[in-house]
Amino acid sequence: MQITLNNTLQQKGHSQYWLAQTTGIAASTINNLCNGKTSAIQFDVLQKICTALECSVNEVIESENIIDPIHFINKGNSTE
Repeated sequence: MQITLNNTLQQKGHSQYWLAQTTGIAASTINNLCNGKTSAIQFDVLQKICTALECSVNEVIESENIIDPIHFINKGNSTE
C-alpha cells in the first residue's frame, strides 16, 4: 500500500496546514503521511481526511500490487 495524500492535497488545492486545521489531526502526522514516513494509518484518521477532502479512500491510499480479477479467474480455471 502506498499513501498518496500529498497528490490528493495538490489536486484539491489544499495544503497540509489546511488539512491539519480542518481535521484536528496533528500537523506532524499529516506531514509524515504526505512524506511516506509512516507505515500505518488509523481508520479514524483516514475517515477525517476523506471527509475533509470529500474523497474516497482510494484517493488517499493506493495498492501497489493490484490483482487483475480476470487474470485471477482465468488462472484458476486453467488446465495447466
